[in-house]
Amino acid sequence: MYSDNTLTPRESIRLCALGILAGRKLDGLNKMTYDELVESVRHFVSRVTGPSLDLMGDSIELLKFEGLIEENQDTEPSNPDLLITENGISVMRELLNSNIRSGHNELNQLIVALKFHFFHHLNIDEQLEQIDIMRETSEAELARFEDLYSYQKNHHEHLIGWLEQEIKRLGMRLEWLRNFKSKIEGK
Repeated sequence: MYSDNTLTPRESIRLCALGILAGRKLDGLNKMTYDELVESVRHFVSRVTGPSLDLMGDSIELLKFEGLIEENQDTEPSNPDLLITENGISVMRELLNSNIRSGHNELNQLIVALKFHFFHHLNIDEQLEQIDIMRETSEAELARFEDLYSYQKNHHEHLIGWLEQEIKRLGMRLEWLRNFKSKIEGK
């Protein structure tokens, strides 16, 4: 992790792989072949960020080496079934509880998508904390755009139009997060 407790690109891929396997375990399916896991990670990540070689570098072999996943020994050695370990679940939860960097970029978009994808692995208090982190990040981004807008409002109508659209988008995100938090608190 970065020093501000935010995920690196490598850790976002790690979270994706561990979350997918943890979801299988939670659903009672328990295992997934090596090839299925690689394809599932690639599919999810590329649909959120677009094709990106920077985000495809984490090896499933490293997760096995670190004891986060293990092979089912009763399966085909060239495409073994993989299972998440208790240590893997612990690491996945740690990654899910990370902070989010301010700004709108591919990595942040992926991290937020992963957090929502695997949100059900967190307890209610952790879910509420993650929503607060997302709200704070969005509020900071909104404040930056509003400040820029106030300095540019008498200039370049194209920039003003874009800023107004971004401010509206962030306002909608904040409203959605407020409603989502209320829904979680009501459970």
